[in-house]
Amino acid sequence: MKGQLSNIDRKQNYITLAENFYVEDDLEKAVKFYSKALEFSENKVESIDILYNIALIYDELDMPEKALKAYKRITELDENQAGSYYGMATMYERFNDKKEALKFYFKAIEIDPEYDRAYFYIANIYDEMGDKDQAIHYYKKVIEINPEDYMAYNNLGSIYEEIGDDVKAYHMVKRSLELNPNYYKALFNMGVIFKKLGNYKKALEYYDKSIEKNCNYSYSYLNKSAIYIELGMLEESIQVLTEGIINNPCAEYLYYNRACCYSRLNKIEDALKDLRKSIILSPQIIEMAKVDRDFDNIREDERFIELLNRE
Repeated sequence: MKGQLSNIDRKQNYITLAENFYVEDDLEKAVKFYSKALEFSENKVESIDILYNIALIYDELDMPEKALKAYKRITELDENQAGSYYGMATMYERFNDKKEALKFYFKAIEIDPEYDRAYFYIANIYDEMGDKDQAIHYYKKVIEINPEDYMAYNNLGSIYEEIGDDVKAYHMVKRSLELNPNYYKALFNMGVIFKKLGNYKKALEYYDKSIEKNCNYSYSYLNKSAIYIELGMLEESIQVLTEGIINNPCAEYLYYNRACCYSRLNKIEDALKDLRKSIILSPQIIEMAKVDRDFDNIREDERFIELLNRE
């Protein structure tokens, strides 16, 4: 019959509609029309391409369960799709299921031994689990595959710093900055290393550089303020923490450190106000405050006692 669209035409029309809605940032309609296109797909390769798009959009929509289903459908069509196993692993990370995430990252590298991002996140999970040896092993594997992966060098340096190998830490972070001089986390970690080496001036310089590159990374302000506190420069520390709070209004430890400074300066009202804010943001801070000597001068204050005894 003249004028009747073929399945190929219908599929392409739906894909075009989906792409247009995606460009217009209407993700719900984009995924709707990709799903319609899938109904008229007549070969496996096309279906897999469409399913990848659907999975990625569901991820953007913060719907990891549906994204996971799309990735699983890909593996049903082709069990050798490394990208689908990688995608499944990232969804399990969203569910905080590290065991399943590792399982599927390993499946991805079994299919594609050069899948550097899979190795990267395997290393990251092992680091989070406290298995530093395995984390080091897999970050080295990332670097072996991609010698210009500045994030892997930085993360490797961070682990070396944690386990006390400051020489290796320095060289790894230095290499990260050679590859990307603007990477704020490497600038931060260089600050950490110089602080450990007792070079406070260089540490402060690197924390400042980190803040310059990313003012929303609260740990740079926190560590910078800690140096000033250690040096007894409480007013300077308060200035740093205040700047950090302006840029990171939900960073509980910035309020906590400022409360410590105010308490030591005997600015009781300000100290209690900041401590209250930090506890609201992170109730476990109560346990820190109970033993923190910075609050010794207000430990008998009824308001302080009430804050620490909240349910």
